[in-house]
Amino acid sequence: MFPIIPAASAADSGNQEGIFGFGKTGSAVGMTNLVSSSGVVASDVAAVGSARHQLAACEYGEDKGIFGYGNTGSATAITNLVSNAGVVATDTAGVGTVRYTLGACSYGDDKGIFGFGSGLSNTTNLVSNVGVVSTDVAGVGTARSNICATEYGGDKGIFGFGNSGSDTAITNLVSNAGVVATDTAGVGTARDYVGACSYGNDKGIFGFGMTGAYVGMTNLVSNVGVVATDVAAVGTARADPGATQYDYNKGIFGYGDTGSYVSMTNLVSNAGVVATDVTGVGTARNHLAACSFN
Repeated sequence: MFPIIPAASAADSGNQEGIFGFGKTGSAVGMTNLVSSSGVVASDVAAVGSARHQLAACEYGEDKGIFGYGNTGSATAITNLVSNAGVVATDTAGVGTVRYTLGACSYGDDKGIFGFGSGLSNTTNLVSNVGVVSTDVAGVGTARSNICATEYGGDKGIFGFGNSGSDTAITNLVSNAGVVATDTAGVGTARDYVGACSYGNDKGIFGFGMTGAYVGMTNLVSNVGVVATDVAAVGTARADPGATQYDYNKGIFGYGDTGSYVSMTNLVSNAGVVATDVTGVGTARNHLAACSFN
């Protein structure tokens, strides 16, 4: 008899590769950099789609990704789908309120959500399991920009940190149906321009950012969405990195701004431990986004 292989659970979800994309080098750019299942960043892939920065990205459809919204010189809502081979598609016409400095994460195993953003917004837009972005959902929680988001719990999400007129550490949980909860009091250093990704199959991590100075501390997110106090910085303090899951249960922060554009990366183990800097590959930039695929 053949052995019975149990079905994967939500906590087993994850992708093995990642992609950093778009950003700013002094002007908006559109190149991408793939991340292998061993956390190695590849050289630049030529831009597809409109060059822009201050956008967001997340997974959808279990093995695909989407970049969306951003700043091309003006706010936009265009999106670019990422195939399960890491190929970025041309622009899809925007749906929802144009904005930038927003966050995005996946939820419900195979869907995604964009939320918050410029103009101190708390609007959200859901992404279906085939990559279709929905019209605006009325905001819940404190409107803010320069925010980030990550998955946790296998099928849920969390938006955190950002600027509501001043730096904040408040968070908003996202249910496995894509419903955003009211504010949870902030834990850790209030800051904006933070990066975030999942790790360990069902946990998340917020890291780096800006408090008026560049910082490098991290804050772990448990599998029930509880944010922990600051963990001392490892790696170069910087703002505006991208971050994504890779190898199913690990993460990577990459690129950003230290006062100049950088491309170094920091790997995150499946226990949420951040490693020292890895020499950068690809075009140094900030205001980029990242997600996993495959």
